[in-house]
Amino acid sequence: MAKLIVLFNLKPSADAAEYEAWAKSTDLPIVRDLPSVSRFDVHKVEGLFGNDAPAPYQYVEVIDVNDLELFGQDVATDKMRNVAGQFREFADNPVFMLSSDLV
Repeated sequence: MAKLIVLFNLKPSADAAEYEAWAKSTDLPIVRDLPSVSRFDVHKVEGLFGNDAPAPYQYVEVIDVNDLELFGQDVATDKMRNVAGQFREFADNPVFMLSSDLV
């Protein structure tokens, strides 16, 4: 199974409470409902473990993708393009990393 890991900070103009409300009401339920997705979670980064330095990212998304080809079709729909556009209003230069389990 592939995982899509998204690291991002909010744009300076974005409100964290507004983003988190949108993530809970829109992003999470819509993406979780995609046939190609087994699991989707959004994590708010609280800090670095064992270090007082600020974390490089405020949020992490982890999407478990059960079928990458189908995922490509899912995210190409008008509904998902709309969600992605809303996400881009909040996220400042997100990093999308595709990964797989070692074992």
